[in-house]
Amino acid sequence: MKNRIYYFIITILIFGSQFISAIAQGIQRFPKPEFENGYTQPVPTTPEPRGMTMQWLDLGILALVLGLTTWFLLKKRSRKGILAMSLFSLIWFGFVRHGCICSVGSIQNIALAFASPAYSISWVTLGFFLLPLLFALFFGRTFCAGACPLGVIQDLLILKPIEIPLWARKSFGLFPYLYLGLAVLYAATGSDFIICRFDPFIAIYRLDGPFAIVMIGICLLLIGMVVARPYCRFICPYGVLLKHISQFAWRHMAITPAECISCRLCESSCPFEAIDKPTGKEKERTINQKKFIRYILMLPIFIVFGAVIGYLVHPALANAHPDVYLANLMTKNPEILKTSANLDIRTFVASGGSAENLTKKANEIMPQFKTGATILGGFMGLVIGTTLIGLFRRRESNDYTPNKGDCLSCGRCIKYCPVKIPAKTNE
Repeated sequence: MKNRIYYFIITILIFGSQFISAIAQGIQRFPKPEFENGYTQPVPTTPEPRGMTMQWLDLGILALVLGLTTWFLLKKRSRKGILAMSLFSLIWFGFVRHGCICSVGSIQNIALAFASPAYSISWVTLGFFLLPLLFALFFGRTFCAGACPLGVIQDLLILKPIEIPLWARKSFGLFPYLYLGLAVLYAATGSDFIICRFDPFIAIYRLDGPFAIVMIGICLLLIGMVVARPYCRFICPYGVLLKHISQFAWRHMAITPAECISCRLCESSCPFEAIDKPTGKEKERTINQKKFIRYILMLPIFIVFGAVIGYLVHPALANAHPDVYLANLMTKNPEILKTSANLDIRTFVASGGSAENLTKKANEIMPQFKTGATILGGFMGLVIGTTLIGLFRRRESNDYTPNKGDCLSCGRCIKYCPVKIPAKTNE
C-alpha cells in the first residue's frame, strides 16, 4: 500500500509538468487590444518595478542571508539558526518582495543577454544569479537552505516524508535539466520567460494569479508534505547549476563534528535522501565497474540520438514563439485572418501587420530553433548517459556523508547526530 501511495504521488508530479505544457499552448501571446466602447482594462496584479536603490538593498539582504546561513551551518552547526534565516527569507523575498528579482528566474535574463546584444542585463540581476552559485562553490547549497523563498515555503510544510526509490529519483531528476534547457532556448530566442510564467509559488506570494498556476502551487505544497520539496528536487532549473557547482565545494557541511559512529540517525532524519552510505563489498564494486565502463562507451550514442530527437521536434518547440505561432496558423488556413475569433489573430489584424512580413520573421527565427533544439537534444542525451553512469560509480567512504550535489544544507542531520563537538584543550 505504501508503494502505491508514493508511485501515485510521483505520477502526479509528471502529469503536473505535462499540464503546464498544455497550458502554454493555450496562452494568448499578444497584448489585449484597445477597445472603443469605454471598456477599462483591469489593473495588472504584477508589482511595479522597484527603484535601483531597493534592488541593491535586496541584493545586500541576499548576501547577508547567505552569509548568516553559512555561519549557522558550518560554525554554529545550528538548525534553529538556519530555520530563522529561512523564515526571514519567506517573509522578505516571498511576501514582501513577491518572489522577484529571483535567482531562479535570472537564468533567463542571462540567456537573453548572451543571445541578444540589444538586451542589457542589470548588475543586480547578475548578482542574484552569481551570488548563490559562488556560495555553493565554497560552502554548498546554503541558498537552498535559508535564502530561496521557493524552497523555504516547501521546507516548512514537510510532515511525514516517504522514501522514494532510487530509480524514481533518478528518472524524475531528469526533468530539471529539460526545464533548464527549454528555459534557456525560449529566453535566447525571445519567445518567453517560462520559469517566471509557470512559477508555482509566485501567485501564492502575491495573493493573486492565474487559477491554474495557483492550483499547481497548492498541489506541490500538499505533495511536499510527504515528498520533501518536490519543486526543488524534481523541477527547479537553478537547482541543476547549484547541484553541480556544490560538488566542488571547498568546505561543505559535515554531519558529524568528529568520528562517525554509524548510528544511522542522520540517514533517517534526512527527508531528501541526500546522505551517502558507506561503500559496499568488493564483488559489488567489480560488477559496478563493468557497467560503468559499458555506459561510458555508450555515451556518444546517447548524445547523437538525443540531438536527432531535438532536431526532429524543433518545429513544435518553435511554435512557442508568437511570430512562428501566428505564421503557422495563417499558413494552415489563409482565411483565418477574416474569420477567426482568436484574440491573437484579431489583435494582429487590428495592428495592421502584414502576413508576408510575419512569415518572413518566422522563417528567420526557425534556424535558431533548429540549432537550439538540436543542442538541447544532445544535452539531454548527455544528461541521461551520465545519469546511468552515475548509478554505477562508487566513491570510497567508511562513514555516512552528505552527497554534496543533492544535500540542501538544511542542517537536520546535524540536529540528530549524537556526536558532540570535541572540547578544546589547552596545551
